[in-house]
Amino acid sequence: MDRFDLSFLHLRFLDIVDIILVAIIIYYLYNLIRGTIAVNIVLGLIIIYLVYIVTEQLHMRLLSNILGGFVSVGFLALIIVFQQEIRRFLLLIGKNAALHRNKIWETFIPGNKEAENINIPSIKHIIEACKTMQHSRTGALIVFAKYFDDQFYQNTGEAIDGFISKRLIESIFKKNSPLHDGAMVISEGKIKCASCILPVSDNIKLPAQYGLRHRAGIGITELSDAVAVIVSEETGQLAYAKQGRVRMDVTYEDLEKLLIRDI
Repeated sequence: MDRFDLSFLHLRFLDIVDIILVAIIIYYLYNLIRGTIAVNIVLGLIIIYLVYIVTEQLHMRLLSNILGGFVSVGFLALIIVFQQEIRRFLLLIGKNAALHRNKIWETFIPGNKEAENINIPSIKHIIEACKTMQHSRTGALIVFAKYFDDQFYQNTGEAIDGFISKRLIESIFKKNSPLHDGAMVISEGKIKCASCILPVSDNIKLPAQYGLRHRAGIGITELSDAVAVIVSEETGQLAYAKQGRVRMDVTYEDLEKLLIRDI
């Protein structure tokens, strides 16, 4: 029985590494655009490119020239169309780099490990405030940003820069408060601002019953490495959003574990 001759492939070790790295990048990119309208855009671009190849082979000059002009600026078009996804991808890379850098510093600075527990008392205040707002059916959107962007958040809200406390959170989201309509942003152990207007998710697969509060909480996690806690005004249900995905009907115990892990 004849054996297959694979000698023509000439695969080196670096070629295998190259293929694995490309596969990892494609996997991360797929996770970033999965469930969003960007998937339909990618399919549209692939179809246009395939039609361009077919018209080139069939020597259909007019159509191939039109599609060729589009393909020639394809890289620039990809940057414009997928600027949000590219931003998320770069944030993902930067976040992982920052985590590794912090771990290296922790090995040289023993006392730095104690800083991990600084947020635990603040988390207790947040959970107690969520309990009160859940029972009173007070809608709330709390965003936890690891990297606070002054221009992105404060330009649409009111600066606070106050310490986290149960009463302060409840007073901000109180229905008669002028700051209740919008998101509260917590970063660096402080309430940085409130009444922020956030980008709404364009995920076409989100259930129709999700209101603007849920869609805004999901939207900010699609564009950044932030996480969001949503208290539903209609049902009092707690929700937790991360990386464009939302977890509904979260218990207080689960919420505490998620916040300790992610912020």
